[in-house]
Amino acid sequence: MPKIDSHQHFWKYDPVRDSWINDDMSRIQRDFLPEDLQPVLERNGFEGCVLVQSAQPEFENDFLLEQAAKHSFIKGVVGWVDFFAEDLEERLQNYSKFDKLKGFRYILQGAEDRALMLTPEFRKGISKLQQFGYTYDVLIFPDQLGYTQEFVAEFPEQPFVIDHMAKPYIKDQKVDSWKKDMQAVAAHQHVYCKISGIVTEADWHNWKKEDFRPYLDTVVEAFGTNRIMYGSDWPVCLVAGAYEEMLGIVQDYFSAFSEQEQAAFFGGNAASFYKLN
Repeated sequence: MPKIDSHQHFWKYDPVRDSWINDDMSRIQRDFLPEDLQPVLERNGFEGCVLVQSAQPEFENDFLLEQAAKHSFIKGVVGWVDFFAEDLEERLQNYSKFDKLKGFRYILQGAEDRALMLTPEFRKGISKLQQFGYTYDVLIFPDQLGYTQEFVAEFPEQPFVIDHMAKPYIKDQKVDSWKKDMQAVAAHQHVYCKISGIVTEADWHNWKKEDFRPYLDTVVEAFGTNRIMYGSDWPVCLVAGAYEEMLGIVQDYFSAFSEQEQAAFFGGNAASFYKLN
């Protein structure tokens, strides 16, 4: 079973578009492209990755799909589309000619309306995805998990994946409220979870592997080993350490699991969820 990094980004750094990369994150205020990632993946035994959008103009999809067309190690792309657009169905139909475009994401974590996903307009947009076989990546903060339970329940046939474990408050060691909400979301069997982006929610310069165990325990127990997937969130993860350091957290944690369970987590589940070739 191939090893797949289910969550990473490429960009040509633009300080205006990428204003979320603040001065505390100066280490990633530069271009990150396939030639930067491929040797890292190969060094760590990964055959491929899923490329995820990081900016919201739709023309960014052209950039992502161009990279995927040039590089066989990019197995799938999660793009961005305006779910409020009148011609959304036409746009999705147009994208369906790109085999590597597997799904879409909307940056809900930054929405002024914390319940934006529950608005009739957004739900109407989401309802269009299933007919084209597209997945949806749920990018949220913990305060939005309650809305997410209602959201995913409305679309029982739509494949969803929670990005970055919904960004728990690892630095502050807050678990209880997030844990209860994650368990409720996980009760919906069509929802997966990415164990990704965790180092950036911890103390960037002083985290220890044991800091992550309560959060990993929660997700694995709630979703099971067939609905979780590894993602690095490279290059964002670099603000809190090298790729290998971040990977080491989950390698250590899952070392006690069976070979089959490890293979599912490190690639099999991502391949199945995104229908990767």
